[in-house]
Amino acid sequence: MHVELHPNFKHTPIGERAAQLTSACVHCGFCLATCPTYLDNRDERDSPRGRIYLIKQLLETDQASTATQLHLDRCLTCRSCETTCPSGMQYGKLLDIGRDLVEQRVPRRFGEKTTRRLLRYVLSSPRLFKGALHIGQFLRPLMPAALRAKVPARQQVKKAPAATRQRKMLLLEGCVQQAATPATNNAARRVLDKLGISLIAMPRAGCCGALNYHLAAHADGLDDIRRNIDAWWESIEAGAEAIVSSASGCGVMLADYGHLLQHDSAYAAKAARVSLLAMDIGQVLCSENLGALAVNTDIGAVAVQTPCSLQHGLQQPSLITDILTRAGFSLTKTQDEHLCCGSAGTYSILQADTSERLREKKIKALSSGKPAVIASGNVGCQLHLQAAADIPVVHWIELLDS
Repeated sequence: MHVELHPNFKHTPIGERAAQLTSACVHCGFCLATCPTYLDNRDERDSPRGRIYLIKQLLETDQASTATQLHLDRCLTCRSCETTCPSGMQYGKLLDIGRDLVEQRVPRRFGEKTTRRLLRYVLSSPRLFKGALHIGQFLRPLMPAALRAKVPARQQVKKAPAATRQRKMLLLEGCVQQAATPATNNAARRVLDKLGISLIAMPRAGCCGALNYHLAAHADGLDDIRRNIDAWWESIEAGAEAIVSSASGCGVMLADYGHLLQHDSAYAAKAARVSLLAMDIGQVLCSENLGALAVNTDIGAVAVQTPCSLQHGLQQPSLITDILTRAGFSLTKTQDEHLCCGSAGTYSILQADTSERLREKKIKALSSGKPAVIASGNVGCQLHLQAAADIPVVHWIELLDS
């Protein structure tokens, strides 16, 4: 797809990069068949190809409308289209550029702008989110059923490992995850401890940066990245084997640090090193002896929900199923495994109607084999599904902690 850049974008890094990304699209339309939002409403402007055309129009005219903003906002950034695309279109990177350019040109209404800022401020701060969540959990019994479902119950966690192993890896605790689903990282620590690995969290590390960056607050997102690199760097130089995330959404962001800071002279080399060290918890276990865990697999059938960030972002579509199969669990067959559950970070809040329709379809697909439990690999998906599912939804690493 050829782009005739507007003079304001010609010979600029952002314009040239956007044109290069756009040119990879060959109009084939294969992406339509795997795009959740297009399948939901059949509006091509809510398909990858349609959104690429909208961004192309912006690049050629330097103009955007509220309609452009609406259709870019409606994208889940699931990146299913990238897995489908025969020409290697890096749609997610183009979407980030497009959203940023539209944000600069189309003012949002006061209420919408305030909501987005509040979400960025609270959700990206572990301290603030934890405080808000604890208030919600205290009031949870008094809430109407619909609201109560949106507030996760407080989890009980097991005793953390006391010993420090010779092998050490850094743990990105995440912002929402460490407050809403603390059992996940607790289980990760316990499982890896049995394998002779200590997971160490750096107190100064916080949000991975995805929340701000994907809401078009690029400067704040890059600051999050730099803060994490500073927090980890001493341990990296001391020989930490990896930087581990148990939330695949954060894992995708970590893998992209090198790209996002490639033009930052002070951080480019460090960011590239972080991306090389970044691993999803499942990638760590791939090369370990799971027999040492002595897992209790007598829990009934398990339905695996592989998050979009894991199957399309990290290109690891069978990672969870492979590990649980190796561990001896019985897995059910599911349908439409490539389609998003509708969580997508803040999407379930900002685009609630679409998100809930996609969740209903996903739960139906996951429940087709009558599982006893649903296992996910990302905190957002876990909480989103848990709010509406009739069976327990856990992070898969918890199944290995028995």
